[in-house]
Amino acid sequence: MADTQRISYRDAIREAMREALLRDERVFLMGEDVGLYGGAYACSKGMIDEFGEERIRDTPLAESGFTGTGIGAALGGMRPIVEVMTVNFSLLCIDQIVNNAATLRHMSGGQFSVPLVVRMASGAGRQLAAQHSHSLENWYAHVPGIRVVAPATIADARGMLATALADPDPVIIFEHAMLYNMMGELPVQDDYAVDLDKARLHREGRDATLITYGGSLAKTLDAAARLEGDGITSDVIDLRTLRPLDMATILASVRKTHRAVIVDEGWRTGSLAGEISAQIMEGAFFDLDAPVERVCSAEVPIPYARHLEIAALPSVDEIIAATRRACRK
Repeated sequence: MADTQRISYRDAIREAMREALLRDERVFLMGEDVGLYGGAYACSKGMIDEFGEERIRDTPLAESGFTGTGIGAALGGMRPIVEVMTVNFSLLCIDQIVNNAATLRHMSGGQFSVPLVVRMASGAGRQLAAQHSHSLENWYAHVPGIRVVAPATIADARGMLATALADPDPVIIFEHAMLYNMMGELPVQDDYAVDLDKARLHREGRDATLITYGGSLAKTLDAAARLEGDGITSDVIDLRTLRPLDMATILASVRKTHRAVIVDEGWRTGSLAGEISAQIMEGAFFDLDAPVERVCSAEVPIPYARHLEIAALPSVDEIIAATRRACRK
């Protein structure tokens, strides 16, 4: 039996960054409070002592400025990891990401690449209220020229960074804030890099396909386990990469189960769930036995009050109810 280590999602991210810095002198980390403070979620705690201020760079509160600096460094041959504290702050550098990082390969006729990795926390559940609880993954998944990933497991938190840093184009990594304290077993191995092109089937069934990503995976697996107790079995697909979507895996499952439920913490209107639903309709319409169901956050700014925040987010009970509707049970 292979050796394993018990590790948190947070520490898996830290180990991935340490490994990257040790293996490639072109890699450095920059962002607000990533150095002396150790990162807003402690993902880089202690790294400034190991690697120094040249490679663990504290920046001003200027997301557009330091993201632009990261783009420039990538154009110059470096492999920067830019940490944006939370996804709402990425709105201050979205021009740099969308108008520069995502377009320069196209606008230069393939002469330039931007091997940039941007990490950011997203999602609700920590009572950080309306300004720090967004799920805006679909905003970035809309944009050609970048890859968007969302590690939902400790294995992906450990392995996605290496693959992202090897990509010649920009990669945005969304880390759900509720996952940082998650503990789990991780095999001890020499190479943790993972394939970013494939979704992952976590559970197999015959009655419905449950599709999700990031912080909603645990809820979806919980719902699937409870449904199985009532005789409804489900495929559970973790998207992992939100752009480009692995529609081949999704459509193969839907053609088998004939029903789809998409769980997405983003708001329903203009959601990633809506895009996936549309592509299922385009690719597997005549295989469906029921309309595609979507379980999304309520269309309100995320409340601060704990009971209201819980009510605004997708729940296990809502996933179960949506699956029952699809199965007409």
